[in-house]
Amino acid sequence: MNSEGEFSNIRGLLAEKIAGEITLSQNPGETLRKWRRNFGISQTELSNYLGISPSVISDYESGRRRSPGILIVSKIIDALLKIDELRGCNVLRAYESMFGDMVGLSAICSVCEYARPVTLAEFMAEIDATLICGSTDVQINGYTIIDSIKAILELLPEQFYKIYGRSTARALIFTGVTRGRSPLVAIRVSNLKPGAVILQGIEAERVDPVAVKIARVENIPLLTTLLSPEELSSSLSRI
Repeated sequence: MNSEGEFSNIRGLLAEKIAGEITLSQNPGETLRKWRRNFGISQTELSNYLGISPSVISDYESGRRRSPGILIVSKIIDALLKIDELRGCNVLRAYESMFGDMVGLSAICSVCEYARPVTLAEFMAEIDATLICGSTDVQINGYTIIDSIKAILELLPEQFYKIYGRSTARALIFTGVTRGRSPLVAIRVSNLKPGAVILQGIEAERVDPVAVKIARVENIPLLTTLLSPEELSSSLSRI
């Protein structure tokens, strides 16, 4: 970390991001599970820190217990962050290096790193995606959901690489797409290439032929999904 102040700022921004995803999710329990796994913390370890039964965490995550209120969510998030601090801030450091000045940008809707890689075939099945070109035999280590319009208006060229997180072997999911040309052009001129690109809210036959051509030239699997951004987040939390 660069300084204690910047450390605290990243911690606060990350806590706000997690809280926002959980409270706004259509399935808060699944989103809670996703973040607990992102931190590499077991249900037992989390419950021990909070002084509650592991079954309480399990019930929240499975939906057997009514969704936790903001007070409980805040306590859980604080516990995740404090356990990480006791372990040496490995997750917090990763998020700082991942999107230090990217945190808080409204163009970045969600960033997730998987504890283990999944195949693109598994990934696309969860979000009911249609493959336009490329192979599904690709390993995905995480994903970033990006508001395509806000990215065009807000994301600076030097910030673009931040969307790749800890690994370029990830799925970049662009929401609010009309034809899909702009995201692919941005990727074309960048030195970094993702494991896959998914265009949200557009049918496969409506994707700009130029976007498809770029994907083929760059050997990047290109897919579409008609799930809403909220449905995407909920579905991806199950992986």
